[in-house]
Amino acid sequence: MDRLSSGNSRLDAVLGGGLVSDAITLVVGAPGTGKTILAEQCLFANATPERPGLYLSTVSEPFDKLLRYGQALEFFDLTKLGRSVFYDDLGDAVHHEGLPGVLERIDALMKEHQPGIIVIDSFKALRTFATDDAEFRRFLHDLAGRSSVLAVSSLWVGEYEPGEATNSPEFAVADAVIGLETRRSAERSIRYLSVRKLRGSDFLSGDHVYRVTAGGLVVFPRLADLRADVGYPSSGERVSTGIAALDDALEEGYWSGSTTLIAGPSGAGKSLMGLHFVFAGAARDEPGIFVTLQENRTQLARVISRFGWSIDDPKITIMDCSPVDLYVDELVYDVLDEIEKAGARRLVIDSLNDLIVAAPDSTRLREFLYSLVQRCAHLGVSLMFTYETAELFRITRLNELGGENGIGRVDLVENRFVGMKSRGIYETPGGTILYVAHRAIESLTLDREAMHLKDSLMPRYAELVYYGFWFSPEREMLQALIDKSQEHVEGEVTLKLYKGNVIVIGRSSPKSLYSDKIVTFEDDAGAYDQKDAEGFIKLNALRLRLLGKRRDR
Repeated sequence: MDRLSSGNSRLDAVLGGGLVSDAITLVVGAPGTGKTILAEQCLFANATPERPGLYLSTVSEPFDKLLRYGQALEFFDLTKLGRSVFYDDLGDAVHHEGLPGVLERIDALMKEHQPGIIVIDSFKALRTFATDDAEFRRFLHDLAGRSSVLAVSSLWVGEYEPGEATNSPEFAVADAVIGLETRRSAERSIRYLSVRKLRGSDFLSGDHVYRVTAGGLVVFPRLADLRADVGYPSSGERVSTGIAALDDALEEGYWSGSTTLIAGPSGAGKSLMGLHFVFAGAARDEPGIFVTLQENRTQLARVISRFGWSIDDPKITIMDCSPVDLYVDELVYDVLDEIEKAGARRLVIDSLNDLIVAAPDSTRLREFLYSLVQRCAHLGVSLMFTYETAELFRITRLNELGGENGIGRVDLVENRFVGMKSRGIYETPGGTILYVAHRAIESLTLDREAMHLKDSLMPRYAELVYYGFWFSPEREMLQALIDKSQEHVEGEVTLKLYKGNVIVIGRSSPKSLYSDKIVTFEDDAGAYDQKDAEGFIKLNALRLRLLGKRRDR
């Protein structure tokens, strides 16, 4: 099947190789979405003196306005006008002679220019000049027939609403339908292109982000790679983090081609760890890319210079991108292009938080992250993300929730290590919530005797910590016992906070020792026999019987 270029290689990829030749393509969307620019872009990309392009306006866009605005576009080659690209107006024909007049005018222009591609803009506007639905359908049939006989590729442009596809006859006649739309997400407006129909050909499904630029429509195909069935080479080597102590802790660094997330609060050194990583690679002749969405190049240069590095290192590519009006899809293609250009082996994206804000929805973000990670792994590129979080264990948020409900406030008189008594007023809302939740899971997962032993040692452990004996051998011995007791303590707890109370209203664990079948007093499916209790009752009562006999002597 022959194809025509759309004027953008990535849009051609979305279309499975380009526009289908000698077919009718309907370009639909609201005003301002770039339909006319896309049509002109296709026209100039395919028009030749032998098979010129013909752009026909109807009653929506003034003829001179099309030419005036078109000249501001990079692909609008003035030398082609009158040689391989021709503009004309169907407005007079449709106003004075209706749709039959339009057909006659198109016939005359096709005989005169013998075009290979024709654009009619706006096609939807012609419908209002039909006397009835039957006449419009005959017009569509006749026009489609002429295009087919003369092997002409047609682009019909119109301001169609999404719901019109089901009841507009031109959608049935068209061989392909390309939709353009702009959606608003919070303070952002994002443009999407989708292929809604492509007869006899495969294409990339879903919504694809695009920008309208001076060079025309630039499309960034949705990054949603399927899982590859074929393997890829993995060196099994380690790559240095750039920090000697961290290399030791990680047994010589990160795995080559792996993905690492550096998480922590603001100012903890996440960006600096990323810089250590890429500059350590540069020192080993491994090109690296540092994508910053936080600082501009000047700000980053100030940080880099303090550690003896240079922002102009030829092995390092700095991509400073503004998070304002950021298209995640555009960024990833820019990054992938730079990886190929620089032969990069290390990539740092600072930060993941900005990508999350820029992503229009969570599903698209997951697809993007999965695809980027897989592509980097296949290319042998070690990837690192930074991620800012208020704290790693969410204790700050628990403190806020607990504090609002009066949780964890105590007023006590305590015994000091030196022997005096003192009054203390404490507030530990987050710690109290975690303690109650943890005990709830322990009640499901710990054996009875293990739990009793642990509970009996808790006061001693607390005393050692309170008295400052953290590094004592007895504290370390107790720690080993407590750590062992926690091997199977995991699960989920639902709590209710109310007027100083932390109330457990639900708990579950995949390691739970609780069983409905065993605790029942009805049919326990043979779990145990109540008669078995006679033996341990007699054994436990033996000492009491001996005491009773002594008392009766």
